[in-house]
Amino acid sequence: MSAIQNWGAGWALLLLLGASLPAQADQLDFIRLPAGGLQPQAALDSSGALHLLYFKGEPAGGDLFYERRAPGAEAFSAPVQVNSQLGSAIAVGTIRGGHLALGQRVHVAWMGAGNENEGQMCYARTDAQGSGFEPQRNLIHTAYGLDGGGSVAADGAGQVYVSWHAGQEGEETRRVWVARSADEGQTFAAETRANPAETGACGCCGMRAAAGRDGALYLLYRAATGGTHRDMHLLVSTDQGRSFGDLPVHPWELRACPMSSAALRPLPGQTLLAWETAGQVYWARADQRSGALSPPVPAPGEGQGRKHPALGINARGQVLLVWTEGTGWNQGGALAWQLYEADGQPGPEQGHLPQAIPVWSHAAVVAEPDGRFAVIY
Repeated sequence: MSAIQNWGAGWALLLLLGASLPAQADQLDFIRLPAGGLQPQAALDSSGALHLLYFKGEPAGGDLFYERRAPGAEAFSAPVQVNSQLGSAIAVGTIRGGHLALGQRVHVAWMGAGNENEGQMCYARTDAQGSGFEPQRNLIHTAYGLDGGGSVAADGAGQVYVSWHAGQEGEETRRVWVARSADEGQTFAAETRANPAETGACGCCGMRAAAGRDGALYLLYRAATGGTHRDMHLLVSTDQGRSFGDLPVHPWELRACPMSSAALRPLPGQTLLAWETAGQVYWARADQRSGALSPPVPAPGEGQGRKHPALGINARGQVLLVWTEGTGWNQGGALAWQLYEADGQPGPEQGHLPQAIPVWSHAAVVAEPDGRFAVIY
């Protein structure tokens, strides 16, 4: 497989099977996953090839599949199973599934399932021919206690990062960990602690990693300080994950785990981030140089039962935020979205698709080169 770059003027997503576009969505393409597919992850490389990851099978122990569509092609490649051990991926809880990153190869990380893989931080990358995936590996050396799943990031220049949070003595002592590779995932150093302050980590909440070609690495996670301060935190590294600054993002006082997820979209010198707080979803910009965070922008309307935000940005600077509504434990729900103009103000493009999100699933977003957005669910 040729070198893959996940940076550029924008990202694009080519149509999958059976898309139907609501009449009011002038800038959006809505794409359904193949039958039975859950928890999409999608990215476009600089050549225009689409890379798609999704889960299928028994939610407590299923499999991850990868497909690729070449630029200008009409058909996708046949699905390739990512996990080499059958049933070693999990969809239960929605936030423990696979994450996808594009470097010089395709990189996938996920929380292991099954007797042999439970609690592992599993990782696999495409093989040298690009036709399949190498056998999966567990990257945890000492930081066991994984619950909420982890994430993966790659910068296209050989650096690959797999991150997770773990601890053995309760949420208040959980820490964020990162395993670094400097050879495109061939080898990984033992995990090191990423969060400089003792914030704890919300045990069954997801997290997100993203990397840039400028050496920046971003890790977005939910804390559990004192068991009640479940604030969002953004860890920012400018030295390829060797050290991190801690940027508090949004407070939330809660004596329970909300099983939330988060989103990151890196840009040169900054990143876009999205998260959930108290039933509402928000997005903001974080500036790498100043460490400043823009004021959180909430999705319009009253926030009740909003979860699992995803976002994309096109070459015009417009931001699309999508999220789920009414989803929960063993419960599907609706898909909703709002398009923001380059100045951060909400535009007329917004909507709601009832009963669109299956149980244990969410949506993904990418921006097309022509400025349109594709929402895959």
